[in-house]
Amino acid sequence: MVNRSWLWRSILLALAASSSILNTVQGAAWPLSGDVGCHDPTITQEGSRWYVFCTGTGITVLTSDDGLAWVTAPQIFLSELSWWADYVPAHSGLDVWAPDISTFKGRTYLYYAISTFGSRTSAIGLASADSIGAGSWIDEGMVISTTETGNDYNAIDPNLVVDTDGNPWLAFGSFSSGLKIVAISPSTMKPTGDIYSIAARPAGVEAPSIVYHDGYYYLFTSIDKCCSGVDSTYKITYSRSSSITGPYVDADGVDAMDGGGTILDSGNARWIGPGGQDVYESVIARHAYDADNNGVPTLLISDLNWSGGWPTY
Repeated sequence: MVNRSWLWRSILLALAASSSILNTVQGAAWPLSGDVGCHDPTITQEGSRWYVFCTGTGITVLTSDDGLAWVTAPQIFLSELSWWADYVPAHSGLDVWAPDISTFKGRTYLYYAISTFGSRTSAIGLASADSIGAGSWIDEGMVISTTETGNDYNAIDPNLVVDTDGNPWLAFGSFSSGLKIVAISPSTMKPTGDIYSIAARPAGVEAPSIVYHDGYYYLFTSIDKCCSGVDSTYKITYSRSSSITGPYVDADGVDAMDGGGTILDSGNARWIGPGGQDVYESVIARHAYDADNNGVPTLLISDLNWSGGWPTY
C-alpha cells in the first residue's frame, strides 16, 4: 500500500511552480500548463469544462475549459467527516486518497478512500451531487471497510464501472490479496453481492480502472513501487476479459490473478513511475514524477488509442 500523506506538500510545490508539460511519456501527452500538481488523478468532462480530482487535502480539484490550461478549484471536504475515525481510528486531518469521479443515471458520484500508510484498516467513502458545477456535495457515508486483522484485501483505490447491461460495479484494492470487484445497488451505490478477485501480484498491484471497448472489459492497473519520487518504479499495465468479473488476461494470455499484465507505460527519463491512472472515454490520465522538478507528482493526460484489440497511447 502506498503512502500518500506527504504528497500534498509536494503537490503544493508543483502548483507554485506552475510547470508546463511538453514532453512525452510513451506516447504524445497533451501539452498541459498551469496547476498540474496531482497524484492519483480521476478525470471527467461536464459540458465543455474538464475536471480532475486528486489525492490531497480534502480532495484536490483541478479544472480547465480546454483540457490543457488548468487551475485549482475549491477542495471537496473542508473538515473531517465524523465517521472517518470510526473506521480508521489512526487517520487524522484531511488526507483523502485516490478519488474516482463518475456520472450514473444523471447523478455525479465521487468515491474516495480513507486510510493510513502500511495498514489495511481503510474505508471507501462516497459523496454525491447533482453536478460538479453545482457542488453542494452530499455525504453518502461508508461504502466498504476493511481491517488489518479481518481482511486480506484493502478498501482503497475505488473505481466505478458500469457493465453492458447498465449495472454498476465497484472495483478496488491495493497490494495484499489484490484487486476486487463487487456489484453495487443502483439506488444506494453500495455493495449488494459477492466480492470477486480480479488481479493479484506478489510485488503489488493497485489502482484498478476498468473500461469496456469492442467486446471486452479492459483492466488498467498500477504495479510496483509508488510514492518515492524519482525512485518510484510504478508502471501501468492492462489485461482484458469478456466478463466484468474476469478472468482478465494480458496480451500474452497470462491471467491477472497470476501476476499477468502487459505494460502500457513504464515512464521515461523525465516522467518517472507513471501510475494512478484513470480512463474516461478516449482519454487516460495518470501521474508521473517529474525528474526535472524534484520528483513532484504531476498530471499527465493522453488520448487512449486501440490497436489489434489492445490499448496504446
